[in-house]
Amino acid sequence: MTGELMLNLRHVALVCGLGLLSACGASDLEEPPVPLGDFALGLNIVVADNVQKVPISREASPDEWEEVMKAAVAARFGRYQGGRLYNIGISVDGYALAPPGIPVVAAPKSVLVITANVWDDATQTKLNPEGEQFTVFEGVSGETVIGSGLTRSKRKQMEVLSYNAVKRVEDWLVRHPEWFPTDGSLPVPLPADGEAAAVPATAVAAPAAAPVAPASGTTAAPGTVAVPLPPPQPVVPIPGPSLP
Repeated sequence: MTGELMLNLRHVALVCGLGLLSACGASDLEEPPVPLGDFALGLNIVVADNVQKVPISREASPDEWEEVMKAAVAARFGRYQGGRLYNIGISVDGYALAPPGIPVVAAPKSVLVITANVWDDATQTKLNPEGEQFTVFEGVSGETVIGSGLTRSKRKQMEVLSYNAVKRVEDWLVRHPEWFPTDGSLPVPLPADGEAAAVPATAVAAPAAAPVAPASGTTAAPGTVAVPLPPPQPVVPIPGPSLP
């Protein structure tokens, strides 16, 4: 993660207003999953080796983040029973877990930054050319208004952040139905410009060949113009050698 991203993450964690926080609400995992074509979860890959921590934060190890994020991915995407496997990869980029003991007036907000990618398992095709990055918060509740570090354990903070992050990933996948066809066709990956690949245009018919002039003495085909051949040139005798 770049220094600029870390600076932005620190600023958001400390001073973001309540209006910027995503609503947490009750879990939707007991409800039927939103339609996602022929999707079924294949590999569940989470890496946190390069995760960055905002200085004013509880400490969480890469292993802890990988464990809680994998559980969130399995809980949400394991509900799908489609006929085609898709592999989801998530990188945990940065976080701030609100610590306890901070005055209410300066209570920081917990925040998590991840990057997600998705592959078609059968063809090993990456469907998004660049990773999709998400920034999520714990959400507004009576616990988080005064700073979740005072009311929630570190584990609970991580679980809520991971739940919100994976929900955002699901919303992103739903916006790309071309990745999850149900008619047996192959998924259509995004090209580098981020737009859905265009359907190839119909081939343009080759131009008709130019008409060929008929030979002398033949009749031109209907619809063509006969071009007369030039008249034969007179034969000029070539003088032979002089006799003695």
